[in-house]
Formats: sequence, C-alpha cells, structure tokens
Amino acid sequence: MKIPACLLTLALALAVFPASAEKADRDKPMNAEADALRYDDLNQTSVFTGNVVITKGTIIIRGARVDVKQDAEGYQTAIVIAAPDKLAFYRKKRDLVDEYIEGEGERIEYDSRADTVKFIRRAVLRRYVGATLADETTGELIVYDNPTDVFTVDSGPQSKTAANPTGRIRALLAPRNKASAPGTPAAAPSAGPSPNLRPSTTLGNDKK
Repeated sequence: MKIPACLLTLALALAVFPASAEKADRDKPMNAEADALRYDDLNQTSVFTGNVVITKGTIIIRGARVDVKQDAEGYQTAIVIAAPDKLAFYRKKRDLVDEYIEGEGERIEYDSRADTVKFIRRAVLRRYVGATLADETTGELIVYDNPTDVFTVDSGPQSKTAANPTGRIRALLAPRNKASAPGTPAAAPSAGPSPNLRPSTTLGNDKK
C-alpha cells in the first residue's frame, strides 16, 4: 500500500541521495512507496518496510527495507536491505553524459557526508551508455565515490559461486572509445576531467 501523504512529508524531508547525481535531481521531489513507515521525529529516523520503492528525479532505489537517519548537521545515512535471496537496487543518471550507474547488493549503504555508496555482499556495479552495458564489476564489497567517480572492489568468501569458485572479483571494462555513444566525439584534454568511471589503483580494505 502507499504511505499516507502526511507521513511522507515528514520522512521525505530527509535528503537521502548523492549530490553528484544529475543536477536536475536536486530540485525534484522525493517519492516513496512501501507497505509501512515508522517515523521518529525526535531521533530523525525513518524506517520504510515492504517492497520499498523510492524515486527522486533519475534516482531509483528498491529494497525490502530502507532506514534513513539524519544527524544534527543535516547529513544523512541510508541503509537498504534486500529481501531474502534477493538484491537491493540503486540507479542514477550520471551528470552531463548519457550514462547510468546501477548497483546491487544484499545491503546498500549511502553516506551523504562522505558522498559514497557501498554495495555489500554479492555486490554488482554496472555502467550503461544509453541502454548498452559498458562496464560490469562484481565482488564482496564495492565502494563508489560519487565526487571522483572512483570505485574500489574487494573479494570475499561469500563471492564464491559455481561460476566463480575462487570468489575473486570479476570485471568487464569496455574501451572508452567503444563504450561512448555513437557519434559522440571524444572530449578534448582541455575539457576537464574525463566523465568515465575510474577503478581505484589500490584495492585494499581501507574502504570497509
């Protein structure tokens, strides 16, 4: 069922999602659907449960449960929990390019102070150019840094599957000239930083 509008007004005042999403998203209203909501004004927490779907502009997030907390300085954290045997889902459009980031995991954590998103256990991160899959990475833990477009991937025992018995990370990274949209010229070096995702050169445990 949809949550009553009076409750949504309280809960959706908490801005949950990354500032580095498409800039137009900042001015868009946040909408949520769930089976239930528990809002605590004193502690500034909102708990959505049951087939939760939250949208804000181009941003979409889905899970069985979403916990949102806002601190005294206005920063928020959001924890998304998947239903048993399923994965929580996160998607946003990247700024200035026709590209989308999708991520899945048994648990997703967003920290607005650090502006990072973590995909935990059976984690998957994908980049689409239009509707075409360009990059895909899997691992135990993926940490995506929104301001820099850098991500780190760690392996773990829970990443082991019949197709990947070692549990090591797997990555498909398309050449940038192939992944670019047809007819789109490459950016000149003076045009600023490349908008493409950049994997970290150090895949340590410091992001856990």
